[in-house]
Amino acid sequence: MITASQVKELREKTGAGMMDCKKVLTETDGDMEKAMELLRERGITKAAKKSSRIAAEGLVDSYITEDGKVGAVVEVNAETDFVAQNAEFKQFVSDVVKQIALNNPKDVEELLSQKSIADESKTVQEVLTDKIATIGENLSIRRFARFEASNGMVSKYIHGDGKIGVLLETENADEELAKDICMQIAAARPEYLTREDVPQERIDKEMEILKAQAVNEGKPEAIAEKMVQGRIGKFYSEICLVDQEFVKNPDMKISQLLKEKGAKIVRFARLERGEGIEKKEENFAEEVAKQLK
Repeated sequence: MITASQVKELREKTGAGMMDCKKVLTETDGDMEKAMELLRERGITKAAKKSSRIAAEGLVDSYITEDGKVGAVVEVNAETDFVAQNAEFKQFVSDVVKQIALNNPKDVEELLSQKSIADESKTVQEVLTDKIATIGENLSIRRFARFEASNGMVSKYIHGDGKIGVLLETENADEELAKDICMQIAAARPEYLTREDVPQERIDKEMEILKAQAVNEGKPEAIAEKMVQGRIGKFYSEICLVDQEFVKNPDMKISQLLKEKGAKIVRFARLERGEGIEKKEENFAEEVAKQLK
């Protein structure tokens, strides 16, 4: 028996229609991953991207040391966008990201246990608890990234008043190039730096889906195989930063830009506020249940 909550989850993950979601879940005996693949194979959802229904509020902020060698980016969540504009909340997020850069915690748990740089009489967890009490909303430090450059520099970019944060480590890149690449990452959403960074399992799965799409288009097996080889390049150009077209000059790939400038990207991190967190939708489950009956 397929439940309304399963249909709701699949719809939020894929953006596909309610009845399409129910149909593929029935065919796959409720297996969420297989259902998502089936939707893609049938062209019902073009890519496994998060639906716009998934969101959360709060801020993404970043900090770079004066020498440009150490940087951090953090996402701190709140319940409403109103709190994200609160000066006390903004200062807390600013203190937290500076603490990450300077004190190098290995994860959020260790960060919370450290003495706060804003108030050394308290831990970060205790300061967070105080903010929850004074601001009146549940707050949480969700995730962060921290880079320490040995040969190059660390750069940052915050987009949309704290909606997206990018942290970038480069070698032999000037400020203008670093800024352009940061903005590229913010806009084009790469998941990996190079093709070599993409897990083989992810590539194999994508090739399976591309082949199924070609077969469902009525192409013979041999033709379908060739189409997969052609289409996998597009897959790489979407998820790998160096394979992407440069936003400011689509005739050039990022790899060509780097070669021209004699620069290298070491690593990057992109945090988008609320990415993958489900925002409460009032009565949505009831709506699904009604349509299922």
